Amino acid sequence: MPKPRTKRGAAREERKRKRHEDVEPQDNHEAEPKRQRTTDDEVYGHDDSEPQQNGIGEKEFFGMLADEEQEYFRRADELLELNQFPTTEDRDIFLENVYKEAQGKELKLASSQSCSRLMERLIQLANTAQKKHLFEAFAGHFLSLVQHRFASHCCEALFLRSAGVVSQELAGYVMDTTGASADAQKPESSMENLFLETLDELESALGYLVTDRFASHTLRVLLLVLSGRPLEDTSVKTLMKSKKKENISVAGSNVADEANQGLRAVPSSFDMALKKVIQDSTSGMDATGLRVLATHPMGNPTLQLLLELDLTLNKSEQKSESGQPTLLQQLLPGAPQTLNDETSEASQFINSMIYDQIGSRLIETLITHAPGKIFKALNLNIFLPRIQGYVRNDISSYAAIRVLNRLGKDDLVKAVDQITPTVPQLVSKSRFNVIKTLFERCHARGVNDEIKKLMKGLRGGCGSTSADLVITLCGFKDEEKKNKDIKQLSKNEYAIQSHGAQLLTTLLSIPGPTKGVQEALLAISAEQLVRLATTSLPTVTVLTTALATPSSNPAFHKVIVSTIQPHVGELATSKAGHNLINAIVEVPSKGKERSVPLHMKEAVMVKLGEREAELRDSWMGRSVWRSWKGDMWKTRRGDWKAWMREVDIQPEQNAHPRGPKSSDKFKSRQRE
Repeated sequence: MPKPRTKRGAAREERKRKRHEDVEPQDNHEAEPKRQRTTDDEVYGHDDSEPQQNGIGEKEFFGMLADEEQEYFRRADELLELNQFPTTEDRDIFLENVYKEAQGKELKLASSQSCSRLMERLIQLANTAQKKHLFEAFAGHFLSLVQHRFASHCCEALFLRSAGVVSQELAGYVMDTTGASADAQKPESSMENLFLETLDELESALGYLVTDRFASHTLRVLLLVLSGRPLEDTSVKTLMKSKKKENISVAGSNVADEANQGLRAVPSSFDMALKKVIQDSTSGMDATGLRVLATHPMGNPTLQLLLELDLTLNKSEQKSESGQPTLLQQLLPGAPQTLNDETSEASQFINSMIYDQIGSRLIETLITHAPGKIFKALNLNIFLPRIQGYVRNDISSYAAIRVLNRLGKDDLVKAVDQITPTVPQLVSKSRFNVIKTLFERCHARGVNDEIKKLMKGLRGGCGSTSADLVITLCGFKDEEKKNKDIKQLSKNEYAIQSHGAQLLTTLLSIPGPTKGVQEALLAISAEQLVRLATTSLPTVTVLTTALATPSSNPAFHKVIVSTIQPHVGELATSKAGHNLINAIVEVPSKGKERSVPLHMKEAVMVKLGEREAELRDSWMGRSVWRSWKGDMWKTRRGDWKAWMREVDIQPEQNAHPRGPKSSDKFKSRQRE
């Protein structure tokens, strides 16, 4: 060893040597509690003993798959995704072999970045016995699994796919022994007990799982399964998963998922478990803690679900059976009496949350599901006096929409009277969803005078000419954006455009404003009409709805079709525009309020025939060619004209499904 260059270096080397000698004889367990991270030698030298969980929130390490195992499961995942098996029996045999290979490695698979997708697919295709086996394999480790980035998705899939089994077992306990050997056919635990045992594992940690990045999603799924609510509803799906979640699917999973669709019968033990979860999650929180949770990105959706379930379970009760205040009473202490006082804790909670970007979503849930007495007090003291300001704000406008949906006729008239003077301002702020709700509720309540006031304000906000109604609401007013493609629009611009198009579609369903929208569609140029048809699905829906709506102007439908006729080929191959070409078929050839003459339909068909090869190259074009029966038009022109005339005599609701029977009848006529 070379001699140190300085005395200071020599002293440092001597201290390092002594420290190294002192550390070596010590036991390893003395240093272990200080380690925050697992070292590489521990990872690769991991033994097969049971992983231990030493503290709350501490995640377990389940080991790693060997290289050969990882390659096998990766290849199996690829084969399942491709689904190129010769027969169904071959696929079933392959799946059975994968299940056998995965036995004893379930925890490693679930927590593996590369193989957790395979575990999700296996869960989607699993039978009842295999699902119960996975519950048993995960038992004792659920607290770590639900907090794991990859394993949490496997837990979600297992809970969702096992929900229907509980209802089946309630109807009659049946042991599923499909594919099981004689040795494996042992008494099974019921799925009800497996869910309750899983909940027992998570019970002590509910307080922090509510805000955990991964566990909060899994907890919501478990709560929805316990509640028996439909799992396919749009509102439920937004609570269960984030927008970034990858959609893992496999061929055959939809058939296996049929038992989990719709409302499900759940045992009474699930209701008791839900009440206990709601109490355990929030009972220890004070007003400040609930406000923090309400504004937490992960905690707010869970709190929304807890509040909705709490209001459902305690619908006819002021207090829960245990004597503890319900979650609603914790959020709004003393309500409805305290809502009269602006300085009360309940009033301050509403006022602070309704303008919060995250907290306002909890207020929406509260407005939608609150009991009548609570909502009446909220509306009288907070919402109705300030509704004019709420609808103008970008955040509180969504809560205001929920309020408008619950208002009775008299309160709705009061609200509209306050909002009507600000309608031009709402148009300038692009609050089209608020205006749409106002028209819908006024039409539902039969308040026609208020509809006229709203329409007058809407015209004033859009512009002086008839065409401005469509141009403004669909975002075509700025000339510099005229040539912008929909892909170049920002997310916010696309949402505003969609809301404006939906408002126009709503106006077409209301007798008074329908005439104004139809006049606006006739006033816009051909270029703008084509742009409306090709921009997006909401904008083309305006035109398809207009074609399906009767008009006091007999020329309305004819003018629309003649305007787009030179652009038929372009529209037929457009992702959105092909819907408009398909809609023309269903318009009758004769009629006073809604008709497109046969000669105009023939002219459209000729344009399509000229571009047949181009149409067959895209799925949009093929859809148009099938809807217009292009093959029949080419080979049997007389039969095609007879089929087109059938639209005039068929009921409007049955106009679409006309294929096989008509063509068979025409074939028989030709043979005769």
